This record gives sequence, C-alpha cells and structure tokens, in this order.
Amino acid sequence: MAIKSRSICADGKREMTMDEFMRWMKKFDADKDGKISREELAEAVRISGGWFAGLKAKRGVRSVDRNGNCYIDDSEIKNLVEFAEKHLGVRIFHL
Repeated sequence: MAIKSRSICADGKREMTMDEFMRWMKKFDADKDGKISREELAEAVRISGGWFAGLKAKRGVRSVDRNGNCYIDDSEIKNLVEFAEKHLGVRIFHL
C-alpha cells in the first residue's frame, strides 16, 4: 500500500492532510471492524519501511488508546498523528 499524497518534504517525509491520513490508516483495517489493532498498525509500520514494527505498534496503540480496549477507533485515530510522524514517515498538516 503506497502513500499517495501531494508532496515529499526535504526530510523525505510524505505530506498528507488529516483526512488523507485517516483514509490511509483505514486501509490497514484488515477485518473491517472500524478499529486499528496492534497487528494492523504493525503492518503500517512495515509498509512504511520501519523496523521493530511489533514493538512500535504496541507502544503506538498504548499511547493513543484512551478507552483501554487495545484498539484505535475513529475517535482515537487523530491521536495517532505524533506516532505517524515519528514512525510512519509522514507529515500531517491541517488545512
């Protein structure tokens, strides 16, 4: 799954809007339950060329999962921005 976005920054990160980021993350929702699991987030890290995908995904879910269900749902996906910028090679901007 490639990241389709407008441009690439000088630091090599792809830029995308929040809406584009949310649509991109939904592509990793393998079971189509509307939530991103640790395994699905690990796949996003792997696809983005990241190492230690399982460990990063575990930390990512733990850091943004506000209700403690071990999934990232629609209300929590916006909290994933910092993780994505650090581990998924994207820069998310707001219009």
